[in-house]
Amino acid sequence: MEEVARAAHISRPGLYFLFSSKEVLFRAAVTQALERDIATVEHVLADIARPLSERLIEAFDQWAGRYIGPLTRDVAEVIEANPDLLGEIVETAPRRFEELITDAIAAETEREAARAVAQTLISASIGLKQQAPSREFFLERLKAAIDLLAP
Repeated sequence: MEEVARAAHISRPGLYFLFSSKEVLFRAAVTQALERDIATVEHVLADIARPLSERLIEAFDQWAGRYIGPLTRDVAEVIEANPDLLGEIVETAPRRFEELITDAIAAETEREAARAVAQTLISASIGLKQQAPSREFFLERLKAAIDLLAP
């Protein structure tokens, strides 16, 4: 907490005034990051002047690709060991991401087919994220999946 306070240029008591515990601070930081990611994904997918496949790759990169690496595995383990740590954001953010992906695909195909493709791409991205030694590997494999599945 001392390092966080120093980085924020406030005193440690000031930090505790804003956040009553480490857990509350962690939840606020993750919530802010996920909300920023969703807003970026929304912006990327709304750019219909670009091909759908490019927008999907960039959306998945923003949502998952940039979180590939050893540190993110540590964070995932903390969250798995403490499922209530983050509250409802762990359900609402992924659901919103799925809606955004589905809507983008549905603009070019039938809605039910779009939902199935979106869910399959999300499942593929989760599996790839677990396997990926690098962001580049993740994106390369995800591009192959998108080329196979997206209209």
